[in-house]
Amino acid sequence: MPGCGWVRFRLSAKGKGAWLPVAKTFRVTYRNGQWHIAFAVIPDPTPAPGTGEVIGIDRGVRITAALSDGRKLNSPQLTVRERARIRKHERRAPRAPKGSARKTAAYAKVAGLKAREVNRRRDWCEKTSTMLARSYDLVRFEKLNIKSMTRSAKGTAEQPGRNVRQKAGLNRAILAQGWGLLRRRTEQKAPGLVEDVPAPYTSLRCSACGWIEKKSRKSQADFVCVSCGFTCNADENASINVAAGQGGIPRPRRTAGAGGVTTATGRSSAREPQPDRVGIPHF
Repeated sequence: MPGCGWVRFRLSAKGKGAWLPVAKTFRVTYRNGQWHIAFAVIPDPTPAPGTGEVIGIDRGVRITAALSDGRKLNSPQLTVRERARIRKHERRAPRAPKGSARKTAAYAKVAGLKAREVNRRRDWCEKTSTMLARSYDLVRFEKLNIKSMTRSAKGTAEQPGRNVRQKAGLNRAILAQGWGLLRRRTEQKAPGLVEDVPAPYTSLRCSACGWIEKKSRKSQADFVCVSCGFTCNADENASINVAAGQGGIPRPRRTAGAGGVTTATGRSSAREPQPDRVGIPHF
């Protein structure tokens, strides 16, 4: 390193030493009391298994990633004790004298704990994206506009928003899941094998018969089709629809017959159920 000479460092994971000969540049940073070195390399794409298997992923707050094969993956969060420590130091910092060592130390401890959560989330996204790229030939994600979903509800001075604190809490919960990072890293590791499926109706459509009804979504976790009686976890049902590419535009309206059998009709007086906000899924 210019000005320092030779510096010893430790790799954070096994197998990455093979990238060093092809690295052209590096960057050294100091964050939260630790030195980090990052090498700029372009790794080879992760080879697909060649089985033709397709996986659908429904992203949510309660369950970070619900897979269409029944698995439910959750991004690691801070423990209850760690969150209590953050609150303790956040209370101590404002009480300390301005410019004092106590104030600096309190804020440093808060930053260190929050950085720990970020590192856990990044590590989980890296491992999960590698697993998806190695296990499936096609990965379909529910298409979400995360930037719009996490927009502040404060509004303006003339038109202030409502439920600002509740919306801020929802925004923090969404950003803590790492939705965007998981999608981006999976596409980078499996280029051309990642698709986006429009989010509307994926949580309202029955994956067994295709019937769309808002009343079928009994709760955040339960889905019971009012047409055929199919019962499933709501997130798993949505992920199956995502895997099948069924989202966005509803099927032609049908009327329910006896025994759950449906027949096609040209026009129905029943109105197609609409989500509360188009493009934003129900959690």
